[in-house]
Amino acid sequence: MNIEIVYGYTDRQTLLSVDIDENDSIEDAINKSGILQQFDDIDLSVNKVGVFGKISKLTSTLNPGDRIEIYRPLIADPKEVRRRRAAEGKKMKKGGGELEQSEAATK
Repeated sequence: MNIEIVYGYTDRQTLLSVDIDENDSIEDAINKSGILQQFDDIDLSVNKVGVFGKISKLTSTLNPGDRIEIYRPLIADPKEVRRRRAAEGKKMKKGGGELEQSEAATK
């Protein structure tokens, strides 16, 4: 059966089509694809994998046409980034400040 494996960076993506056996696991498919030799930064003990955006175990079996996605580790925690942005927004002055009298008179 045929499946796809994808891995990407912000500037480039790789999509491989792989023929696998019916009972192959996600890990089997990744190994058969050769993608581990193309990208030395993929470490299956660190990188999470998923099928169509749903996190999956390496031991999970596949269906024809499935797309395995190998995820890169996050650089920053999204929750922490949102907290910092919110804190900065509270410090910033809202509304653009006061208009000078001459500007206010013309509006």
